[in-house]
Amino acid sequence: MQEISDVRYLSQRVVGLKPSGIRKFFDIAATMKDVISLGIGEPDFTTPQTILDAGHRALAAGETHYTSNNGILELRQAVADNLARLYGVRYDAADEIVITVGVSEALYLAMTALLDPGDEVIIPTPCFVSYQAEVLLAGGVPVEIPCRMEDNFQLDPDRVRAAITPRTKIIFIGYPSNPTGAVAEREVLLEVAKIAEEHDLIVLSDEIYDRLVYDFKHVCFPSLDERIQRRTVLLGGLSKAYAMTGWRIGYAAGPEHIIKGMVRIHQYTIMSAPTVAQIAGIEAFRNGEPHVAAMVAEYDRRRRLIVSGLNRLGLTTFEPRGAFYAFPRINISGMDVETFAEKLLREEKVAVVPGNAFGAGGEGFVRCCYATAYEQIEEALQRMERFMNRYG
Repeated sequence: MQEISDVRYLSQRVVGLKPSGIRKFFDIAATMKDVISLGIGEPDFTTPQTILDAGHRALAAGETHYTSNNGILELRQAVADNLARLYGVRYDAADEIVITVGVSEALYLAMTALLDPGDEVIIPTPCFVSYQAEVLLAGGVPVEIPCRMEDNFQLDPDRVRAAITPRTKIIFIGYPSNPTGAVAEREVLLEVAKIAEEHDLIVLSDEIYDRLVYDFKHVCFPSLDERIQRRTVLLGGLSKAYAMTGWRIGYAAGPEHIIKGMVRIHQYTIMSAPTVAQIAGIEAFRNGEPHVAAMVAEYDRRRRLIVSGLNRLGLTTFEPRGAFYAFPRINISGMDVETFAEKLLREEKVAVVPGNAFGAGGEGFVRCCYATAYEQIEEALQRMERFMNRYG
């Protein structure tokens, strides 16, 4: 019997996908001892106790069955209440919100529901590694718009206008940004909204890091005005601000007809997000605010340490004002980003991610995540200083 092992059996969309540039270096790191990871974008905090307790109670009460495809209505209402409280933007919990398995599923649902083969999606880079991949898997075409450190990695509206073609369907934005920590000013977002209206485009806004901002007030894109809300799909979740990555709870909020299309896919692929995690999510939204404030304060302390430390080493780093990433330029080392990351890992056991993993706009940079203990960051900077003394 012939063994089915040839890649010709795979779809061309899958064959054409690049492996995640994040995972490569952590596969290497997993084989080494005493590695300090500044790589994976995950809070080092444990989920706050009150949220854990809510999950325990749900298990003890036998809450282990399917929920509505859209998610528990009480959780959807908590999402709606949270968005109204923070940003003054209002959604109907019954028809305009779906609970998903993390923001990753929400992204997949949105792309699959909105894109026909050949439709184009404008994506500012550097950006999270999944954005282009999900466009490709949905049959679309990602169109990258590189952003520059000299502009604080803000999206340039003129470049967006220049990239629009008759096939453009979506403008994708993700602020605060992974990997740069950049935030979007209201004036820039208003220009994006104007472009979307002029060209009748959908805006997909990933705001998973909305609560992790420093000396800045986050601008929720659909809150700009009611007209833009009607053409925006907002993605968010609990993973980052509430230290709930493993619980896998995200959401999408948007116009009813788009959310219904997303739910149609969701019901066939997922059924519903994990029930116990949804119940824990209700507790997070209702009573998690003090924990969010405490974690943000600690991230801010680490942010100041790593940015000043990297700049001192000659690794020029602009000030990130959101998320938990620093994005230093490494040209002083004379290496390309892949070589820099691999040498740093093998010689000093510090794991960072090459910037080109995040699109063309990341060439010449590496991503350093400061969602790790303050003392670990101090040690990582000492190791990097030894490295730069050799190569800088």
